[in-house]
Amino acid sequence: MSATLSASPSAPAPDRSPWRSLRYRSMRWWTVANFVSNAGTWMQLTVQNLLVLQITGSAAATGLSVSIQMAPGLLLGLFGGAAVDRWPLKLTAAVAQALLGAVALVTAVLVALGRLDLPVLLALAAVTGLIATVDGPACALLGNDLVRAADVPSAIGVGSLVHSAGRLAGAALAGVAVGFLGTAAAYAANGLSFLFVACVIPFLKAARPSGATHRGVPAPAAPPAPDEAAARSMSAREGLAFFMRRPRLVALAALNGVSALFGRNYSLTLVVLVTGPLAGDAGSFSKVSTVLAAGGIVGAVLGARLRRPSVRMVAVLTLAGALLQVLAGLAPSLLVLLVLVLPMAVAESVGDTAQSTVLQTDPPASMRGRVLGAWSSIRTVWGLAAPPMLGLFMELAGVRVTLIVGGLAIAAFVTTGYLLKGRKPRSGTLISVTEAALPARARLSTAA
Repeated sequence: MSATLSASPSAPAPDRSPWRSLRYRSMRWWTVANFVSNAGTWMQLTVQNLLVLQITGSAAATGLSVSIQMAPGLLLGLFGGAAVDRWPLKLTAAVAQALLGAVALVTAVLVALGRLDLPVLLALAAVTGLIATVDGPACALLGNDLVRAADVPSAIGVGSLVHSAGRLAGAALAGVAVGFLGTAAAYAANGLSFLFVACVIPFLKAARPSGATHRGVPAPAAPPAPDEAAARSMSAREGLAFFMRRPRLVALAALNGVSALFGRNYSLTLVVLVTGPLAGDAGSFSKVSTVLAAGGIVGAVLGARLRRPSVRMVAVLTLAGALLQVLAGLAPSLLVLLVLVLPMAVAESVGDTAQSTVLQTDPPASMRGRVLGAWSSIRTVWGLAAPPMLGLFMELAGVRVTLIVGGLAIAAFVTTGYLLKGRKPRSGTLISVTEAALPARARLSTAA
């Protein structure tokens, strides 16, 4: 009897609701702001390439404008992340959003006046890309500060859903706005959406454990931990060295790179498969795209249920996606492909949520901006290199061989990492890339 009376009540089951991050008032406001911003961004993107073609009449110029906007992320991503680590987070995010809004409004005025030519357009694209090197990590970390560490996967998953909803709304609104008001209206709407976010940011409040300190969040005065103090003193270049010494982060970069180079570019590979070997048309690929979008939404909801995602989880999902890609390369009909595409998209979406959570919570709080900056530079490399490489491979070997060989290459990489995991001692050097690809148990950092 006494043992029964003294027994402590069982701990409540952890909350795995994908919507748990929305219980925070500031997160609800941030979600609304993100939806407005995403809708505005996709309004602009829907008409942007058409505008470039109208101005220049050149498809090459369209590609050049995209590359120029991406270039700052490749060259200056580290410095943007370092700035986010050093400057007040809310102020940095608000100023970046306001500047992006100003660029979009200036573009709208120039379009309305008929004064936008190619040099000015490229200059505006470069400025947008430069601001984005700071805005990207600042907004990502700000959103995570609005919830507690265990709810970060939910915040990222909700953000993914908001992105998809904003994309659909923005594309629909772009047609209406351009039809009634002209192309400049899409840029003006995007500019106003950025300004709306900038106005919301000052009223957001961080949700952190009692006593936590993180870039201006009030807390009892206490000296920083040794690793935090050392991290604050690091330069952008030393931040990259920190990234490369973190086996789990290097493993994520390797997994992401292999996936980008040999798979994941489904909008490129599947359109060739559908319109080529499967003898489909644009309508057939539209069905594939719809299923991909649906799988992405399902994956975002499942990813939002995660609490402690790990590098191992990312690796397993990468392996699952690779094997499904091999089967897609062997698909004899469009119907079989549609059946395979759904779980492919789900695996990719859940993996992206797990990957983002590890990236944004594993490093010390004062290093997260630089980690995201380094990640931005690395992903830009993959983003620039993968499409032409896959295109050349498809030209030489065919789309089916490209999908099958690519999927097998990814699977071989993940399997090799697993086999080597138990044979190599743990270390902080690059030799631990494969050793760390599948750790026994990833631990999220709660320092914030």
